[in-house]
Amino acid sequence: MQVRTVVRSIGVWCVGVAIVGGLAVSGVSPVSAEEGTGNMVFFKGGFMNLNQDRAGQTFADTGGASGVNGGNAGWYAGAGLDLVMSKNAWGAMDKTWVVGEIGLQFNRINSATVTNAATALSGLNGPANQTVQLTMMTINVAPKIKFMEGSAFRPWVIPIGLDFHVISPPSNQTQYLDLGLQFGGGFEFQVWKAFVLGVDARYHLTARMTNTNNDYFQVGPYVGISF
Repeated sequence: MQVRTVVRSIGVWCVGVAIVGGLAVSGVSPVSAEEGTGNMVFFKGGFMNLNQDRAGQTFADTGGASGVNGGNAGWYAGAGLDLVMSKNAWGAMDKTWVVGEIGLQFNRINSATVTNAATALSGLNGPANQTVQLTMMTINVAPKIKFMEGSAFRPWVIPIGLDFHVISPPSNQTQYLDLGLQFGGGFEFQVWKAFVLGVDARYHLTARMTNTNNDYFQVGPYVGISF
């Protein structure tokens, strides 16, 4: 519980700092010519939270035989590319970009020392209790609409995006692949030449093809490099 509270506090603190900084500079001068073409590689991390934990599942904690692996709050780390598709929303909106985001994200949700399902169910030799990590990988492709071209401060939204998920360990039915949608928004600020700092928040809605609830929320900062 203490670890979960610390992780959540760090995530909230990072977002708060980024928001204050963004609001403080929202009226500053335009970006420099060294912004590049507008394409960007970014690296991100922060706080994430599953809607429902996985306690009591076979591969998570062997049905809670010797304690549960039930945390639903954790952290994420990832990277991605923003590729410019249009700098005026195909003629619909001036100073409004549409970029295509391709992202890869690792979510570390929880871990606990619990009964090892393989040992308990198959009779294999080995310690009865082992540390089981609850993790999740998300790959996404999404359109991102970036406003205020020419400003150092740029808000953006993702109206809808496509997600592919891999959960570990697998569900009770040994399924581990899921599909879903994401929605999000954020802002970024050019701090120096091609370097930007930003913050985003997203909600991931999954199809639950693994027979588990894999929906989650995330928020955190990112660093981008335009090229």
